[in-house]
Amino acid sequence: MDKDRVKGKIDQVVGSAKLKTGELTGNYELELEGIGQEIKGTLESAWGKAKDVVAEANKEAEVHHETRIEVAIEASATPIAHDERG
Repeated sequence: MDKDRVKGKIDQVVGSAKLKTGELTGNYELELEGIGQEIKGTLESAWGKAKDVVAEANKEAEVHHETRIEVAIEASATPIAHDERG
C-alpha cells in the first residue's frame, strides 16, 4: 500500500473528527477545516491508489515480457531435426 493512501486515510479520519466536533460545538470554521481535510485525504488516497495500480501493471508487464523472452530464447535454441533419407 502506497504511503499516500495511508496519509490520505489519516487525513480523512482527522477531517471527519474536526467536522463532527465543529458541528457539536457550533464552530463553523472547524467544520470547514474538517471538510477540507477530508477532501484532501480523499484526493491523497486516490493518488496513492493510482500509483499502486500503475506499479502493479508494471510488475505484470515485466513478468509477461520476461516470459516471452525466455520462450523465444528456448525456441531458438531447439535443434532442427533433418531427415537423413534424402
